[in-house]
Formats: sequence, C-alpha cells, structure tokens
Amino acid sequence: MKLLVANRGEIAVRVIRTARELGIPTVAVYSTADADTLAVDLADEAVCIGPPPARDSYLNIVNVLAAAEITGCDAVHPGYGFLSENAAFATACAREGVTFVGPSPEVMERMGDKIAAKAAAREAGLPVLGGSDGPVADVREALRAADEAGYPVLLKAAAGGGGKGMRRVESAAELPAAFEVAQREAEAAFSDGGLYVERMLEGARHVEIQVLADGLGGALVCGDRECSIQRRHQKLVEEAPAPHLPDATRQAMHEAALRAVRVWGYRSAGTLEFLVDAEGGFYFLELNARLQVEHPVTELVTGLDLVAEQLHVAAGGLLSTTGIATSRGHAIECRINAEDPSRDFRPGAGRLRDFRMPAGPGIRIDSHCEPGEAIPPHYDSLLGKLCVWAADRPRAVMRLRRALDEAVVTGIPTTLPLLEEIAHEPQFTEGRYTTAYLVERAEHLSSLREARAA
Repeated sequence: MKLLVANRGEIAVRVIRTARELGIPTVAVYSTADADTLAVDLADEAVCIGPPPARDSYLNIVNVLAAAEITGCDAVHPGYGFLSENAAFATACAREGVTFVGPSPEVMERMGDKIAAKAAAREAGLPVLGGSDGPVADVREALRAADEAGYPVLLKAAAGGGGKGMRRVESAAELPAAFEVAQREAEAAFSDGGLYVERMLEGARHVEIQVLADGLGGALVCGDRECSIQRRHQKLVEEAPAPHLPDATRQAMHEAALRAVRVWGYRSAGTLEFLVDAEGGFYFLELNARLQVEHPVTELVTGLDLVAEQLHVAAGGLLSTTGIATSRGHAIECRINAEDPSRDFRPGAGRLRDFRMPAGPGIRIDSHCEPGEAIPPHYDSLLGKLCVWAADRPRAVMRLRRALDEAVVTGIPTTLPLLEEIAHEPQFTEGRYTTAYLVERAEHLSSLREARAA
C-alpha cells in the first residue's frame, strides 16, 4: 500500500505518523497556503493541488486523484472534513482503482442524508426524536410538523451538519423567519436548502459511540464519549467514558450501536451520535461515517490505534476483536482553536509567536503547529488537541489543569483561556453538564476568569 493523505493540519499529521509506524509510504497534498507545514515535512512525498481556497484544492476531486495517480498511490485516507464523507469522491476513487479508507459510497450517501439516516436508524431498532419524516416542502408544512412534535423544535439541514442550517424555534410565530435563515444557510453550505423538523430535547447530553467494522460481520464498539460542551453546535471538550452515564443506558447504547453497524453492513471507523435525556433515554442523531476529531480519547482508554484499524480493514483485513472493547481509566480532550471566545468565538488568523504544549505523564498532543507558523484564514480554526489520561476522572481533571497551565499560545486569540476556566469550574469538575453548559455558565466562567487573573 502507498497512501495519499487527502487532508491538512493535525489530522494529516496524525494519519502520516501511523502509516510511518506501519511502514506504509505516504504522500501529502497541500495548497499553496500550506507549503511549509508539518504534514508536508513528514510525508515521503508531497504534491501541491491548488491555491488556498478549499474548493480549488482540498475539495478538488480531480486534483486530489491526479496527485494519487502521478505518485502511484493505491489508497487514500480522507481524514475528517473536506472529502471524508463525500460519496462522489469515494466512487471516483473506486473508478480509478484507488482504495478509499472509509465506508462504501452507498453507506456514506445514505448516512450523509439526515432523513435517510433516521430511516436507517429506525430499521436497525434505534430510537429517534419526533419530527418530520423527511424534508418539509415549505413553511406551512414545517409549522404542521412542529405542532405535532411540540415546541421547542430544531430546523436542521437535511444535507449536512456542524450547526450550519440549524435554528432553534420556540414558537409558531418564530418559525417563518427562522425557516428562511436556516434554508439560506443550508443552501450556502451544502448546495441543498432542504430542511427537516426535529423535536428539541431540553437539558440533554450529547453522547456518542465509537465503532469499528470490517463490512463482513465483524464489529467492535470502542466505548462512548461525552461531547456536551459545545459552542455553535460544535464540540470544544470531549471525554471518555461519558461521566455519570447510568450503567443500563451505557450498555443499551453499546448494544444498539453494535446491532446497527451490523445491520447496515458498515465498514471502517464510524461514530453514532445520540442525545441522552435526564432519565437515561437516548435518541439517535446521526452517523459520522469517518474518523472523528475526538478519536484520541477513545484511543487513550482502549489502547487501540483507530487509524491503523482503518488501514487494516481497507486492505481487506478482518477485525481481530469484536463485540465491546475493554476500557481503562479516563481521558479528556480540549480543542485549542484560533477563535476569540469573548467575540462569540470569531475565528482568527495570523502568525503564532509562541506555541508551547505541555508534556509529561498521561499527556497527548495532536497538532501541526510550530512557533512562528502562519495560520491561514481559509480553513478550520483547529490548532491542536490537548489530551490527558489518568486512572480515574478526578485525577484526569487534575492532570488537565496542569497541562492547560503549561500550554502557551500567543500571537492570535485562542480558546485556551476559556478551556482553563472550564477545567476549574465546579460543574465540569463534577462531570455533570449538558449541551447548554456554555450558555448557562457564561457569566460564572467570566467571573472565574477575572478571579484567576487577579
């Protein structure tokens, strides 16, 4: 196998490092904005695939496959984002005789459509939230679906995720304006303005299940992750296992995920995302048919290398272990993003002056950044992931505080100061929080910041 890594940043570095350990030659692709990055340095070869805009480089299927052809690659790892869940790209890879490291195009296409994914979940016996059965034709149909589901509801883009094309609606009076905005956002983000209505679950937690499957009946549940600390419906802090999840709920979620991937004939790594209510009821949201940003916490508690497993399955291998993986200890991940929390997490670009990450027992850093590096404005704001592991959650929280205190990033605004506040905040320390955490605790976190600065 010779592997082309069709991505950039920390995930490109992550994939290349595992490939090197396995003795697999690698090829990095890069835009002109990323010519001097770590992934380019680490790969055996590197090919420029276009100018900075993603549509002209990392999203350009023709250019990516041309890079694979001229370097003799017979496999492509898409990482996450960009082309990772693009069924047309996976199909094009197959047409060119290149192995796509991920699920089949058919599964990706079905799971990439949120309506089809909910139908597949029902077929597999997974509970789903009430709402419209498919995209609503207009505001009138959305109003009917919302009345049946009961307010508050969410308007959600049928063709995508990541919080784009999503609007919370408290009443029928709010819905027409929210529908117009959500439809416009969905069209801009996914070239598809289709929206569906989903019941809003108040006070819920966002818990996900990591799976591996070989497409031939072998499937492994690699535990669960808590992902409730979010801004703009995008995750900021994740941990494994999910704290204070009732044993019966955890077991039921693991068994449901295992059953679902077998029913779907799934292959490669994937993540089933759920909302969990205060009573322990859980509801399927979506399947992410790729590697997740937060996969390191699962690796830390299971000892698995999920990228190595992906590559093994892509080469036609079977999983050596199936069922439910054994988990040990507790891991927490914080995303250090080039964003300003005091300005509604506005992304920033510029040049890093200092970039010094912590080290020592139980610390893992996944990053592509170095001091003096220019951070371009064209891509995701993630600079790196600071992860800790310890024998139990209280010790993991203490280790996280130490690690965050050691971290130094200057030159551009980042989420690092907010992450330090969260690590010292009582509700997080206790491990009892929901997806409303950042909104509900904003004032307290601000006061904590002032007290720590004094």
